Amino acid sequence: MRRTTRFPVEGANSLWQVYKTVPFWKVVKNFIVIQLARYTPFLGMKNWLYRTFLQMKVGKHTSFALMVMPDVMFPEKISVGRNTVIGYNTTILAHEYLINEYRLGEVVIGNEVLIGANSTVLPGLTIGDGAIVSAGTLVHKDVPEGAFVGGNPMQVIYTKEEMLLREQQTSL
Repeated sequence: MRRTTRFPVEGANSLWQVYKTVPFWKVVKNFIVIQLARYTPFLGMKNWLYRTFLQMKVGKHTSFALMVMPDVMFPEKISVGRNTVIGYNTTILAHEYLINEYRLGEVVIGNEVLIGANSTVLPGLTIGDGAIVSAGTLVHKDVPEGAFVGGNPMQVIYTKEEMLLREQQTSL
């Protein structure tokens, strides 16, 4: 179950009312910082930009590949652990604007997580330490620690225990 806070709106859809929910200049600043980070090949610089200007929590040695798109409106709700890899063109959302409401939720990505290219992480989720998310996955619920998940909708392919057993069998 995703953990989001719901905020009802009246009248026009919630995205039409976006600047009642987040300041315009915050979005402009975040957009510029994210665009710089999306194209820079320097991993340390990306992490510095995210920590300094977006207030994201980013662990040591974490790698954001080219074109990763963190939430432009609420990036401060995203935390990524140490030594994690976020694959090419992945989107990490901390908000969703719907017709009659908008929702906000923290996104917690653990240590030593691998998220494959072109994945989308929805708000209000936790991806446990050591998890692997295959390319092109829509992460719509929590990912258990050490699990290998994939697909749309996302499904657990191997649990942590099954992954350990597979590793033991291949090393024999």
